[in-house]
Amino acid sequence: MSTEPAAAEDPGAAAAEEAESPGAEEAAPDAEATTDTGESKDEGESTELSEAEAEIAAQRELRERIEQRKASKQGPIEAGTKLSGTAADLLAAVRAVESGEKPVASAFQEPEPARRPAPARASEPVRPQQPAADRAPAQETVEAVRAVLAEGGAPPALAEPTAAALGDGADGQLRADPWQLLRVTGVRPEQADGFARALLGAQCGPEDERRGRAITVWLLEQAAVAGHTALDVATLNAALGQRAVPDPDAAVQGALAEGDALVFQDALEGTEVPGPRTDVEAARGEADGEDGADGEDAEPERPVRILIGLERYALAEESLADGLARLINSLPKETDDTAEPEGPDWEAAATQASGSAAELIRAVAGHGLVLHSGGEEARAEPAALVSAAAALGLRVCAAAHSADGRRRLARATGADDTAVTVAGLLAGDEGPGRDAEGALALDLLVVLDAPQLDVETAAMLVESLPDGARLVLSGDPGVLWSAGPGRVFADLLSARCCPQVVSRTPDPGPVGELTSGIGIGELNQVEAPGKEVVLVPVRDPAEAIHRTVQLVADSVPRAIGVPAEHTQVITPGHGGAAGTRALNAALKERLNPGPGRFGGFDPDDRVAHVPAPGRTTLGRVVRADAEGLHLECEGGSVVVPKERVEREVRHGWALTAHQATGRRWPAVVVVLPGDAAQALSRPWVYTAFSRAERHLSVVQGVEQALPRAVAERLWKDRTTRLQTLLRPQVPATTA
Repeated sequence: MSTEPAAAEDPGAAAAEEAESPGAEEAAPDAEATTDTGESKDEGESTELSEAEAEIAAQRELRERIEQRKASKQGPIEAGTKLSGTAADLLAAVRAVESGEKPVASAFQEPEPARRPAPARASEPVRPQQPAADRAPAQETVEAVRAVLAEGGAPPALAEPTAAALGDGADGQLRADPWQLLRVTGVRPEQADGFARALLGAQCGPEDERRGRAITVWLLEQAAVAGHTALDVATLNAALGQRAVPDPDAAVQGALAEGDALVFQDALEGTEVPGPRTDVEAARGEADGEDGADGEDAEPERPVRILIGLERYALAEESLADGLARLINSLPKETDDTAEPEGPDWEAAATQASGSAAELIRAVAGHGLVLHSGGEEARAEPAALVSAAAALGLRVCAAAHSADGRRRLARATGADDTAVTVAGLLAGDEGPGRDAEGALALDLLVVLDAPQLDVETAAMLVESLPDGARLVLSGDPGVLWSAGPGRVFADLLSARCCPQVVSRTPDPGPVGELTSGIGIGELNQVEAPGKEVVLVPVRDPAEAIHRTVQLVADSVPRAIGVPAEHTQVITPGHGGAAGTRALNAALKERLNPGPGRFGGFDPDDRVAHVPAPGRTTLGRVVRADAEGLHLECEGGSVVVPKERVEREVRHGWALTAHQATGRRWPAVVVVLPGDAAQALSRPWVYTAFSRAERHLSVVQGVEQALPRAVAERLWKDRTTRLQTLLRPQVPATTA
């Protein structure tokens, strides 16, 4: 690793922004990208939807289906109404005999089994109609909410998002329960408390049960931002106590009673149910004064943990577990070598590959779900699987996290039509479309960048696969987890419920050698004769900004031959003296100066568009007019209305590591100012450094905090239920 001298600048420092949630973790530096953006309603008249809006609509449809299925399991059940197949036929036969409609002999005769024809490939795929864009709340509703906000001293700018969050009658809901303001993205408990005091006066107090319920829900939402799908009840109670809720238990019970949250009792992992006591043990217990009234009929208690979660994520995680179990159990786990071969000749395809690619093809041959892990070069192995499956005549598709990942995947497979993005596939804009039953017209789906799947997106993918389809999840287990709640890929790796293929293909070059060491906790010095890796020490954030601009604008283009537009800056957070805001301001001034007449933007500015929480697309500004800010984002045109520009669009010369995940650039400059030392972890460093293809510059101001983070700071765990939900449905395997 070569070292470049740094010029001195006046010192200047500021504290980095911190995420405040009951389970804040490595996603915290990017919390602003997901929390202060919010889901906005489309106020234009255009009937075309953006990719993000279509995905949000698809998520809404999935949640409605899950809720309907859950509702069908509740309430009284009429005898026989839940039966199907042979059981339902027998019940119908019994009723027919009892009513005299059929004689006994004919009623119980089994009909000839019907042969199910092989599905024919549709000539034209069925694509879902694009749902209409969400309408903005009615103007009279917004005005009524604005009047209530004015009485409580809240900013009038909250009127529209409040009306959108609470729906019809939002003004009445606010008057009845002022803490409902916490349902609006960006509002904090202290702000809602002030609003409630202004509206309720002497009736307002910390013991108000409405306040306890609202803060409970708010804390669960903040936990979801940090990646949790549920919270341990003790953790939630402690967080409520920190928010001056006098009776946390009552607040949680109130949220449960109102249906705002759900409670789960999950068996603790690694524990066994106590066996029945022997006669000697029972007699000894009675002699010691134990109550033996239950006798031998008493069931032993299994140790459990009590979790509280929002219904939205609980239903998605349950749906995901059910769908994965369906895929895993839909194909035989072992193939019989003596049987006559049926269907595709997977073994012939495997013999044409080598190494981990052949191993992956053989695993997919007999299993409905397969996990594949490896670095950037290992992406060639799922690409080989896609090519082999297509050659066998299967309907196959490969999905990546970003448009850049899709382009790299298309190059690896040599077939543009099989490479899509996950969002485009779910929205119906890319891929094979859906069959008459609404399932994706696929026999095999390969998903790259699998660590970026949150529970809702993963549930939508799995729910969309037809019975008998195969799913391969491939990714680098060392990168940061998803921006949304859950840790799907990590949970499945830990559950060992399906074959796992670990690639033996290392990433090449000095950057690959450096990141491979980071992956196992070692920050090594690497030989970089072509200045592939450069360390730039700095003393303070001001110097870090100066050297970063110098690297992007001068040093990297001159010494490496990579122009500024192909160099990406990555830093731990948005705030701080050298966060994305400060770096973007300095880079814009040098690379594309202008007056910023439209919300601080000018044509040719590099931007990051965040249309929904956790979703970032990169592009540039084309122009601005009365319609809004016109962007070109990853090959598509986007128009952001003027009133949404401040919430959805940022300058994009500097990004956080979460925003950069799934993408790579010829050159990357990673900025580590001194005030960001606490934000560093091994996954963050691994993710940021591995975004570079040819050249990596590290502007280093954290000194020994960097090697300590690589060696000691692993993932901060997320509370999820996927493994617990899968365990009774899928037997563990040592594959």
